[in-house]
Amino acid sequence: MKKLVLVAAMAAALSTTAVKAEDYVIDIEGQHAFVQFKISHLGYSWLLGEFNDFEGTFSYDEANPAAASVNVTIDTTSIDSNHKERDEHLRSDDFLAVEQYPEATFTSTSYTPNEDGSAVLAGDLTLRGVTKSIEIMVDEIGAGPDPWGGFRRGFEGSVSLTLADFGIDYNLGPAAKTVELYLSIEGVRQ
Repeated sequence: MKKLVLVAAMAAALSTTAVKAEDYVIDIEGQHAFVQFKISHLGYSWLLGEFNDFEGTFSYDEANPAAASVNVTIDTTSIDSNHKERDEHLRSDDFLAVEQYPEATFTSTSYTPNEDGSAVLAGDLTLRGVTKSIEIMVDEIGAGPDPWGGFRRGFEGSVSLTLADFGIDYNLGPAAKTVELYLSIEGVRQ
């Protein structure tokens, strides 16, 4: 009888699949992810742009969202504001100093979900050689199978950054001391 109970317990343990985090690669190839920015232009209008080249991964566990993690690397030379001369200035030492700092990175340190599907993603952003802790307000957009037999999960988020915190003190007027980053991320489960 003891052997039968032991065998039954082992079979039950083996048949129970533990839920674990799923790993995703951000879908850059299909252009289903964006890192965009918005900053005041002299207090009169908005300047919009994006970083065309970046890559990243994230892990997400539906049973334990607080265990989520994210890693992203942005090619700062890929900044694109739809104006060649301005982009050259943004790449200069006045702003991103891309010759010295060709990459910006974000590594998450925590993910705090709310009951409404939103969350706070905290982590370390390194930009222009300066690392600061930031908090990104995140909303889960959705998850499910795609038409090609894969599985995808998407999020969007935003954060306001103070330029001087990252050594950018070029005077664009008092309304341009912060930049808003908007992130739209779709990952393909691996």
